[in-house]
Amino acid sequence: MWSSDLPQLSSAQAKQVDALVEERFGIPIDWLMEAAGWQVARLIEGRAVVVCGVGNNAGDGFAAARHLQRWGRLARVCCVDAERVRGAAALELAALRHTGAEVSGELSLEGAEVVVDAIFGTGLSRAPGGRFANVSGKRVVAVDVPSGLDADTGVAYAPAVHADLTVALGLPKPGLTGEVAVVDIGIPLQAYAAVGVEVRPELFGSRIRL
Repeated sequence: MWSSDLPQLSSAQAKQVDALVEERFGIPIDWLMEAAGWQVARLIEGRAVVVCGVGNNAGDGFAAARHLQRWGRLARVCCVDAERVRGAAALELAALRHTGAEVSGELSLEGAEVVVDAIFGTGLSRAPGGRFANVSGKRVVAVDVPSGLDADTGVAYAPAVHADLTVALGLPKPGLTGEVAVVDIGIPLQAYAAVGVEVRPELFGSRIRL
């Protein structure tokens, strides 16, 4: 059950907020990725495989992987197609590689206790396909939304990643189930207000679990 104090943010609203944050408030998207990666990494217990797509959700995953690497908790990073990563996510990928971490195109869960799902984010409009959709058998922590969930309708495609924990970035998205940790990534509350979502400042004074 959602807390009445926590409004949800749809995929369309999330895109608007991202644009406002950069254009009106002068906060680069890669700064938000840094905050997201930090928040995700600090909730990971045990050695992790970080599985990334090619968009902004992957950038959050690369940032999380870099922190896990520093803390000795990164087993490996797998990416659907690293050559297709662009923009702010590419900056995070480059920073990760500077730590000496290797990024593989093959999915391997060996030696990992946790799988971090950073394949698809709120922009998903189809089911995740191929080998990266199958991350069963390990504890799964999803970045913002489990891959396969449509964050506008709240409907899960088939196949979809089943997350044991979803780390919702900023605000929860429609359709989230199971354990959800809502974390602050530094989005100005005025940006939420501009898309019709009112958020009280005290909500982000501490970590919120649903």
